[in-house]
Formats: sequence, structure tokens, C-alpha cells
Amino acid sequence: MAPGRRNLILGAVAVVAAAAGGIAGVLGLRRQSGAKELLSASFPDLSGRRRQLSEWQGRPLLCNFWASWCAPCREELPLLDAAARENASIGLQVVGIAIDNAANVTQYLKSMQIGYPVLIAEGSAISLMRELGNPSGVLPFSVTVDRAGHLRQRRLGAYSAQELRSDLEALLR
Repeated sequence: MAPGRRNLILGAVAVVAAAAGGIAGVLGLRRQSGAKELLSASFPDLSGRRRQLSEWQGRPLLCNFWASWCAPCREELPLLDAAARENASIGLQVVGIAIDNAANVTQYLKSMQIGYPVLIAEGSAISLMRELGNPSGVLPFSVTVDRAGHLRQRRLGAYSAQELRSDLEALLR
């Protein structure tokens, strides 16, 4: 291959790679740490007591951002609750982070039996979701953190049973 043609091809590849990196950044797809920000976050629980997510550090953690008005969120909650119960003996901790007000969450949860902690973030967790790789604030949004405190998975939208099982298998290894 002629040197001029080779340089032209290499230059085109570099432009495409740079553009892809820029697009990934705009779409929030770049690998972001986020675990430190997540574990340092704190929100009140349903009783009003401030809870810091770091209290579950050292355990596999699934944090689910949701709202009572979000239909996919409501459908996903029983699946998450079942997973929390099934995997509690091996240390899994599920924490719900409601992007909602306490009155709405409390009212909704009267009809649901959720065994894991639910924290009330209202709108204050939207910037945290963006840092975790959800630039549009899509709900539901879940992240998993391993025992070592590393962010393992991000999930935009509701889990299916198979997707949840797959993410938890990877997290609990």
C-alpha cells in the first residue's frame, strides 16, 4: 500500500474513533466510575432517618432508581424484591432510591410488600443518576456495585427476569 494511501486510511480511522468517542460521551456511554459518588450519597428512608449508601459497602449492592408514577418501575419492584429475598443469605443488598416525594412513595408502598430499604431522593438524585451514566434521567435505572466497591452494571429501563438473573450472577461471583 502506498504511504499516502496508508496515512489517509489511518487518518480516517482516527477521525471515526474520535467521533465515536465524542458521540459516546454525549450519550453517556463512556465508562464512568460513579461508585464513589453513589456510596457517598445519602437520602432519608421512609421514617425520615438519613441513610448513607456506604453503610452497605462491602456487600454486593443493587441500587434501583424509581418513582411511584413510573409504570415500568412499578412492574419491576416485585422482581427486585424477589431477587433481594432469594439472595439475602449470600449478602446481596437491594436499595430503592425513589425520585419521588415521601407521601407518594409511602402511599404506593402500602399496596406493595417490599423487604428492602427504600430511600427518598425526590429530585436530588437526578445529578447522581447522570454521573452514573444516565444522562437523560430515564426511570427505572439500576446500578450494581460489587463487594470491592466497583460499579459493575448499569441498566436503563426495567429488568426482565433473565436480565436481572444475568446481572446478579455476574455480581455475585
